[in-house]
Amino acid sequence: MDMALVLRAGGRLLRLSLCRRASYTQGQSPEPRIREYFYYIDHQGQLFLDDTKVKNFITCFKDKKFLVFFFKQLRKNGTERYQEFPYLSPCGRERNFVRCEDLPIVFTHLVRGDGPEGELLSYGGAGDELSVNFEPQRLFMPVNGRVYHPAPERTGGVGLVKSALAFELSGHFEYTSSGPETGPPSHFNWKGQRLRLSNELAAHIQNEEPT
Repeated sequence: MDMALVLRAGGRLLRLSLCRRASYTQGQSPEPRIREYFYYIDHQGQLFLDDTKVKNFITCFKDKKFLVFFFKQLRKNGTERYQEFPYLSPCGRERNFVRCEDLPIVFTHLVRGDGPEGELLSYGGAGDELSVNFEPQRLFMPVNGRVYHPAPERTGGVGLVKSALAFELSGHFEYTSSGPETGPPSHFNWKGQRLRLSNELAAHIQNEEPT
């Protein structure tokens, strides 16, 4: 039984599970020729096997080819198995179930695009091979201080901006009220432009429970 405590912080529901550990065995075969594996993505966007005891840069996956394939396949878990792992990255006869500290897409770097798209936000540890167009007017920062940006729809349409990058961007936010304690910023100053923030991601963040 999965018991949980639900709190509200910064306008967002926080679900603290009292029984987080699912019952599984890495590589298990629930049916002929099917294998199942279980993964975890932390708030820095690093990917681990879920049962890795010490999760840090040493133990995370770093092979770029693998990461590109894994994240391109990543989507919401539409199966009836392991709903405590809300995401799935299928690979042939492998089912790779994924849970995360906040969101599965974590933008780690702002990189220059080769074409007219300008800057890109990269994720998944693969540089511009995994990226979305940077749309600064669509950034959203709730009162909890985290920063979010639109992400691929197959994973829910919103991604977290890594804390180090969010800190770099934070100086560009502008508040119409007295400061960040009173509400989200209203504008973002970028390359000589004062952009009004749409704050359209507010509904996604407030309705999304961390996994």
